[in-house]
Amino acid sequence: MIKKMMGVALLALSIQAVQAADNLYQTHYKEQNNGGLKSLQAHPDTKMYVSNHFDDDNIAMLEDGYDMMGSSGFESGSIAPHLALEHAMSIKADVVLVYSKYAAKQSPFSKLDMIKEAAKTTGEVDAESMKVEEVYKYYASYWAKLPMPLLGLHVIKLKHKDKNSGAFVEDDGLKVLAVIKGSAAFKAGLKRGDVLLSIAGASVQTPAQLSQAVVKNKGKEVKITYTRDDVSATAQAMLRAQ
Repeated sequence: MIKKMMGVALLALSIQAVQAADNLYQTHYKEQNNGGLKSLQAHPDTKMYVSNHFDDDNIAMLEDGYDMMGSSGFESGSIAPHLALEHAMSIKADVVLVYSKYAAKQSPFSKLDMIKEAAKTTGEVDAESMKVEEVYKYYASYWAKLPMPLLGLHVIKLKHKDKNSGAFVEDDGLKVLAVIKGSAAFKAGLKRGDVLLSIAGASVQTPAQLSQAVVKNKGKEVKITYTRDDVSATAQAMLRAQ
């Protein structure tokens, strides 16, 4: 009886291994956040959305308070979208965004090596291997909802090419990629495209400096200096305490 049960258990494990190997979204998954980011919910009600507006979607997710856990990208024949949802649920993502687009047709010539090998071993070529297949590019991004941050900005450090030397020079300040809705930055009127220069009198030339200035002044009202369309401006923001 024990041997029989062990056999059933081993069979179940082997089936699970095959299913995992067949899910290309899982096979090609790359974690973006080294901190093991996942949903704040123990059992998240993971949502899947199929889209074709990649850049706009990323900004919208950041503005809604999500951060990207990781992504999957690969080329294949027809793949069911629900496989992306299954993987998203397994890693406890709150949302998965799925994209696909036609890539090319895989002609019999692209399978020539496989056909030659089959001919060597069996002397025959399977007609199935000669079929023309359509190939698609697939991409999925996985997102987790974050607690409301102290300030609520996503920023980037930009560089420009100097016309005289040809060298890349860092721009002044930090460019705002997204403002989280309902955050202190949102309430202060900051917008995507603004360039932060200082917070509470402290210059912010790197994301690390921004983080340090925010943490130092958490729970306080601070003055923020920035530029918008190359025009200098200031704002008052009440930072969250935690």
